[in-house]
Amino acid sequence: MAKLYFRHGTVSSAKTLNLLAVAHNYRSQGKQVVLIKPALDDRFGSEVIRSRVGIEQAADLKVLADTQMDRRNFEGVSCILVDEAQFCSAAVIDQLREISIDLNIPVICYGLRADFRTELFEGSRRLFELADSIEEVKTTCAFCNRKAITNLKHVGGVATLAGPAVDLGAEEKYFPACYACYKEQHAQGRVRQAA
Repeated sequence: MAKLYFRHGTVSSAKTLNLLAVAHNYRSQGKQVVLIKPALDDRFGSEVIRSRVGIEQAADLKVLADTQMDRRNFEGVSCILVDEAQFCSAAVIDQLREISIDLNIPVICYGLRADFRTELFEGSRRLFELADSIEEVKTTCAFCNRKAITNLKHVGGVATLAGPAVDLGAEEKYFPACYACYKEQHAQGRVRQAA
């Protein structure tokens, strides 16, 4: 039986780069993959899954919270890869779970665990509840050498907890941080620039 995987990490932990490498490996073996992304993630274009290192591929399917996936789209597919899975609704994650079982296709979801307030995203929560395999994609804190576990949001060089939970951005807005540095940056009310 195929599995549902959740590979989570903080911002800047190379999750999308990993996803694109997995897609490349399948395709280099002549196997078909489907690349899925949430429709709301338009940071690098609405049709593209792009790593911050510049590698990109077209998304095959964009999903909304109420998307009903047509299983015919997955005939002959060897693997389904989902980028920014934290932005998927629980209903979409439920469908991916069923597809992995009913169609015997591995589904590998990549995404953040929690938002900049350290609260789980809906899609991440559902993946923690349903995934057969949960793996952490690790990176170090931007301020020290400890493992990053939080996503520190800053606006104008100041650490903040303000704004909606879904507030799209990249290096211009978010830093990976260990919890000690996350707390320190909020206590100081500023963000030191990462080395």
